[in-house]
Amino acid sequence: MKIFDISMPLYNGVPGWPGDTPYAFDLAWTKEQSGSVNVGRLEMSTHTGTHIDAPFHFDNEGKRVTDLPLDLYTGPSLVIDVTGALEITIESIEGKIKNGTKRVIFKTKCWSDRNIFPEKIVPVSPEVVPFLKQHGVGLIGVDMPSVDPLDSKELQAHHALHQHNIHILEGLVLDEVSEGEYELMALPLPLQDGDGSPVRAILKEMS
Repeated sequence: MKIFDISMPLYNGVPGWPGDTPYAFDLAWTKEQSGSVNVGRLEMSTHTGTHIDAPFHFDNEGKRVTDLPLDLYTGPSLVIDVTGALEITIESIEGKIKNGTKRVIFKTKCWSDRNIFPEKIVPVSPEVVPFLKQHGVGLIGVDMPSVDPLDSKELQAHHALHQHNIHILEGLVLDEVSEGEYELMALPLPLQDGDGSPVRAILKEMS
């Protein structure tokens, strides 16, 4: 069974949200300094690269990372290719999703150059959210830094998903992944007060 690493590599200079804390890695101690080991030091936003959003990210009363059940982020998942769509709507996915689908990942291919932050994305229509919930969806993943337009302050898709208890995984890399069913693993770090968390996300072909 083939395993696809669908995580963005993290490196100094990785594109993040404009104005957010940039990713930085260096050695706090070198082997020469410590006499025995290299020890790295990280500074980053919790929304750098491939990450989950906890509801607290956009709702002061929302759950934080360690409040979220881990089974959300591991299990059977459906990848739906919506390449060319201007928005993720009912019409763009109708007939591709069946009842009992708990996790859906949308492949848009709109973030073509991962060395720069995108100018625009393919947002999730708030109107599609009840349709997803009717089919049993509890998690959506996207190959973009957000589910809402990049200039949105209202975050209508985020709030609609939260109201329907559907959680969010963003920043996936799906270039080598075809439409179909897979096993997802994308576990967040146990950040007790976290509004989000980076993840190492993989998809595994179903046996």
